[in-house]
Amino acid sequence: MATPYNPLLYPSGGRRTPTLMLPGRAPISAVNETVAIIGGGPAGLFCALQAAGEGRNIIVFEKKPAPGRKLLIAGSGQCNITHAGGVADFLSHYGGHGAFLRPALMNFTNRDLVAFFADRGLRMETEPGGKVFPETRRSADVLAALLAECAARGVEVRSSDPVLAVERKDGDFIVRTAKAAFRAGVLVIATGGASYPATGSTGDGYAFARALNQPTTEVAPALTPVYVADYPFADLAGISFQNLAVTVYRDGKRAARGTGDLLFTHTGLSGPGILDLSRSILPGDVLRVTFLPETNVEAVRDRLAGAVAAGGARQVKTVLCDLGLPERFVRRLLDLAGVPAGETCARLPKKARNMLAASLAEFPFRVSRLGGFNEAMATRGGVALDGVDRKTMASKTVDNLYCIGEVLDIDGDTGGYNLQAAFSTAALAARHIAALHAPR
Repeated sequence: MATPYNPLLYPSGGRRTPTLMLPGRAPISAVNETVAIIGGGPAGLFCALQAAGEGRNIIVFEKKPAPGRKLLIAGSGQCNITHAGGVADFLSHYGGHGAFLRPALMNFTNRDLVAFFADRGLRMETEPGGKVFPETRRSADVLAALLAECAARGVEVRSSDPVLAVERKDGDFIVRTAKAAFRAGVLVIATGGASYPATGSTGDGYAFARALNQPTTEVAPALTPVYVADYPFADLAGISFQNLAVTVYRDGKRAARGTGDLLFTHTGLSGPGILDLSRSILPGDVLRVTFLPETNVEAVRDRLAGAVAAGGARQVKTVLCDLGLPERFVRRLLDLAGVPAGETCARLPKKARNMLAASLAEFPFRVSRLGGFNEAMATRGGVALDGVDRKTMASKTVDNLYCIGEVLDIDGDTGGYNLQAAFSTAALAARHIAALHAPR
């Protein structure tokens, strides 16, 4: 923990310099080699331990009683920490911002991340779909490894010490908390986004960035469920579908398209396919879902027509279930189309068949709203990318200011992409800090 200067404990040449007392202000610890990191999440902690070195005093400011609150709930507490594949495979999973992340991902890859934890006794395992988890399936073990490494490298973590304000003074940064004020030569904003505010992720970093004249963009929830107007499947909550195509229409025109798993909830749609697409969805949009794993709508219509034509005396319900559709969902589709539950294929009217085909090929869901920050897994918007050097994570306008992790205007898909971006941007910033701020 930082202490005031004592010439008996810290003689000339020591790391600490005298505490400055400003009239009417809390004392400022004048340690120009200090690197102040605001935020004790994965990005902040990883940057801290990577930047630690002889001559650098690393302080992490965490508003909560303990760091890593949001990390602890990642992947429902199991911590989907990254994804399998090469860097090129990652770039398409960050909306339009993959190119910005390329240097960070190349500098510290998913393989580097797996190796970091393996070297500290926490091995990872990869699921068939590519998601990577700790073998223990415990987010707490990931956090424990980070904190142990911070302690081993002399990083000071100040919990329950929220930063209230930051300012620039005489080429340094003044970081003010309720307990004290600190002078730092380097400032890293790693406060996360605004999702899951109960964990401490309340968007503070945007205000700190703006106070230093670092531009930001408008923020909104990302990776969030969709609420549907006049939703007909509320009692089917829990039914899931794999690899469905979802198309977003706005004012009658196609606005976006995605493919992925879909989940019925009590109020609308969720699942990885919807969460990933949510960055492109607005209230009032219409989502058209293809309930068979075919990318071509006409192919779905042709498949259903062929199945019904070959069905003969078989019940329509049975034929639809044979296509891989859940029985409860099939019953609801028949009800919506006005088809009796026991209707046979041979007796199915053409109009009813066309209604079923339309439902399977392009079932429409009108969006009433998207989930808020309390439900969102990530944040869209943040510190503007055009104000940050993608090769260093340093500000282009404020010397020695770095922005990393989710505070940046980056939101990745589900599957470990956001945590990988947090670790990679943290590692890149730390590398630059260590190179430029070596002991004099």
